[in-house]
Amino acid sequence: MQRLKELRTKRHISQVELAMDLNMNQNSISRYETGEREADYETLIAFADYFGVSVDYLLGRTDNPNVVK
Repeated sequence: MQRLKELRTKRHISQVELAMDLNMNQNSISRYETGEREADYETLIAFADYFGVSVDYLLGRTDNPNVVK
């Protein structure tokens, strides 16, 4: 999930910090970013809420990061 890494690095957040904030481990964050592991629905929502973007943006389905309400 390339967008996850982009969002994290733009905000100067380490994988460890993100993992701690979301009650995950750093290894999982790394695997999501490299595509070795796919995030489940709940994890995608957690990432989207954390960064204030839509799940579609995280998945690369749109270039608009805004959440549609």
